[in-house]
Amino acid sequence: MSIRTRMHVPHGAQVGIVRVLQVLLVAILGIGLYSGNVVIAFDAAVGLFITQLPALLERRYQIVMDVWLVIWITMAVFLHALGTVPLPGLDFETLYGATWWWDHLTHALSSSIVVASGYAATRALQEHTEYIQLGPKFMFAYLLIFVLAFGVLWELLEFYIAVGADLFGIPQVLTQYGLDDTVLDLMYNSIGGLLVAVFGTTYLTGISDQLGDRLESRSANR
Repeated sequence: MSIRTRMHVPHGAQVGIVRVLQVLLVAILGIGLYSGNVVIAFDAAVGLFITQLPALLERRYQIVMDVWLVIWITMAVFLHALGTVPLPGLDFETLYGATWWWDHLTHALSSSIVVASGYAATRALQEHTEYIQLGPKFMFAYLLIFVLAFGVLWELLEFYIAVGADLFGIPQVLTQYGLDDTVLDLMYNSIGGLLVAVFGTTYLTGISDQLGDRLESRSANR
């Protein structure tokens, strides 16, 4: 049963949610370009690109994602982009700067997407080959290790981007706030991964099966 069926939300309404979020991302991109704020423009542009990936997968590889999964992805990138915009209700502070929990929320959402991608790809490979067999407990541990490893790589990326920006005198598109922030980021990354490992894998079976079928068809054509 798909997420759409469980939630009893019409398909058109779900597509409408995605479109509204994409329009808002375009508006945020416009704010970044108009104000000359590289961070806002960069985050919104990357977010818009990511929201196009489900459609690209469907056109190129015939892999169809449930619209609720597309909303999940779109909401994560939208909330991150929104957090970089100075808002009048916050005395023109950003949500990242004025709201202590915003960074934790976006890290948990982003890490949940990373874990979901890792699960879908791993399960597809498991179905495709007899050499990979992961039991439920091992898969649970694997997903947590996967998100922790990705989180460490992301924190290193933030650090080196900050160092490079200072070295070359250019704006930082990613910000590193120190060791305490890094530890909190990794903790909330783990929370996002844990939620997917416990509750989300059921909803990812469809995309895993499609990836597995794609692998099977490529193997058969060789």
